[in-house]
Amino acid sequence: MADEPTPSGQRADAQRNRERILGAAREVVGEEGTQASLRDVARRAGVGLGTLYRHFPTRDALLETLLRTGFDHLTELAAAPPAAELPPERVLADWLGEFTLRAGAFRGLPASLMATLDDPESALHASCVTMREAGGRLLRAAQEAGRIRPDVDPIDLFALVNALSWIADQAPSIAARREHLLTLVMDGLAHPGPRN
Repeated sequence: MADEPTPSGQRADAQRNRERILGAAREVVGEEGTQASLRDVARRAGVGLGTLYRHFPTRDALLETLLRTGFDHLTELAAAPPAAELPPERVLADWLGEFTLRAGAFRGLPASLMATLDDPESALHASCVTMREAGGRLLRAAQEAGRIRPDVDPIDLFALVNALSWIADQAPSIAARREHLLTLVMDGLAHPGPRN
């Protein structure tokens, strides 16, 4: 007898398979990077490759689902009202710190994020653009407060922090210095004070 449909419309066994695939993908992509073998993901999940492809027809579809939670979290963080005592540049720096941590979670992700912005056909494109726009709102708030240079736009900001994530991705010894490097980036973005 087949399992009863779940509220999502999937049979319970299909939903379990999907969750097992996502759990295995987090592990395998975390270990091997965004180019990890989908065959390895299926094997780790204990499902056939056909089952994986029924749920996720492409690598991008699997990555998009895997990453959407993180992107949604970053978008929600940007939309949340900041604590009254935090200046807007600190809110922006905290958000960027969270971004670099999440971008560094999977080897190869920083390069994939940059490529995704130039590929509207990618399953990741819409989520990535939404996340960048959310960061852009924090950037504008800091600029309106006179704390960040006015010539910086969201694309500049995204490129800088993604480059920081990419460097940490390439050299694990640098990953430990991520916070310090982000401070240097923020110092470079700071609105210059009056010159004497």
